[in-house]
Amino acid sequence: MGEVKRRKGETFDALLRRFQRHVQTSGKILQAKKIRFLGKKMNRNKRRESALYREDKRQNYDYLLKTGQIKDEPPKRR
Repeated sequence: MGEVKRRKGETFDALLRRFQRHVQTSGKILQAKKIRFLGKKMNRNKRRESALYREDKRQNYDYLLKTGQIKDEPPKRR
């Protein structure tokens, strides 16, 4: 974190502006956003398990739909 010391006779607004400029130029904000919004990649086995799970659920849904055990409803709008 950037550190800015208050100068003699400096107003709080000026100190805050100087701090914000210091943080902006240091690139800490961009780095924090990259870390926050970029998810970690799944390994190969996790991706495979997830794909198999989705395929199994889709096949089960299609089977229940064909046999008439569930009704085909249009998706609800939020």
